[in-house]
Amino acid sequence: MKTVNIPVGTSNFAEVRQKDYYYIDKTGLIEELLRTPGTKVTLITRPRRFGKTLNLSMLRYFFEDTGYSEKNERNKEFFRNLKIMDAGEEYIGQMGMYPVINLTLKSSKQPTFESAYDKIKSEISDEFKRHSYMMESDKIDDDVKNLFHRIANRTAEYNDYSGSLKFLCKCLYEATGKNTVILLDE
Repeated sequence: MKTVNIPVGTSNFAEVRQKDYYYIDKTGLIEELLRTPGTKVTLITRPRRFGKTLNLSMLRYFFEDTGYSEKNERNKEFFRNLKIMDAGEEYIGQMGMYPVINLTLKSSKQPTFESAYDKIKSEISDEFKRHSYMMESDKIDDDVKNLFHRIANRTAEYNDYSGSLKFLCKCLYEATGKNTVILLDE
């Protein structure tokens, strides 16, 4: 009898697939999202503990062009033997094609504005650091790189953080020529 590993408390799609945890295939969500052209925003509402974070992680690994071919190939492997791989080239062709911004706001639930702001700054900083590879692009000018590094290093001003997602999208577009997928969790 085979032991079934259930991913209690695990919300990272890569970890679920790498450790061969029991996984109910939800990759049909990808096909459903791609089948609705022209939709700029999709709100996914579900009760607590219903897999929203795991689904967002799955979307990130599917859509993200990490900037590194070996990482992109590894990400494609996570989808082997899942339903999306039978959906056809029009869907599979979207795999690994876009820069992805992935933010969680779970830690921002704090008792004071200052504490919440600090947590959000940290999340934004981490996401900028995750995309630091694109600062190697000669399409990004030095002023933009300086602001990018200030946000990544948490030394930017308040107004820089308040517009940081738009700024990061602009940087990613300038570096890659592709629109950005933004995933926000709680």
